[in-house]
Amino acid sequence: MAGPLWPRTRRGSTDEALIRSVYEEHGHALLAYATRLTGDRATAEDVVQETLIRAWRHSEALVNGKGSVRGWLLTVARNIITDRYRAKAARPQEVSGEAAAPPVEGDHADSVVDTMTVLGALDQLSPEHRDVLKELYYRQLSVAEAADSLGIPAGTVKSRSHYALKALREVFRQNGAKEGNQMGRPPQQPAGLRQVVA
Repeated sequence: MAGPLWPRTRRGSTDEALIRSVYEEHGHALLAYATRLTGDRATAEDVVQETLIRAWRHSEALVNGKGSVRGWLLTVARNIITDRYRAKAARPQEVSGEAAAPPVEGDHADSVVDTMTVLGALDQLSPEHRDVLKELYYRQLSVAEAADSLGIPAGTVKSRSHYALKALREVFRQNGAKEGNQMGRPPQQPAGLRQVVA
């Protein structure tokens, strides 16, 4: 089995200490610079990490006394960002195979049947119950708005809506029993109606 990639030597320990001190002194400025250039914090953190790896590999450039350490770090970070941008621009844009498939269109027959069933059931209710359900569910008014529209107290709207839904459930139950007996199968309530009268 091979040994570690970077054996711990006296030089390795001093390089780690050097990079640690470089990060403590210049890390925040480097991250702010990379974030400003990339516009993305996660990408900027990756750039800072890559910059510090390059600084660790070329630690002699940091200690030779030529130029500014921060200037060297910012230049390396800018070069990494530029390289990433160029590599991304050189590759063709990736597209998923799903976009080429035509969208699946739902069959509207169920909604037509549900609408016809609801309209038929509403015709069997009293005008007061039908009006309250129309205001609350069709026009989507609040109880107070429905009360204003119908000219009745809000409590009456609540009471009528309760009894109207109860009557509507009964109509569906009776119609389902008739259909089930005629077709020789158990009655089924259309899926859309379950939400209205549940």
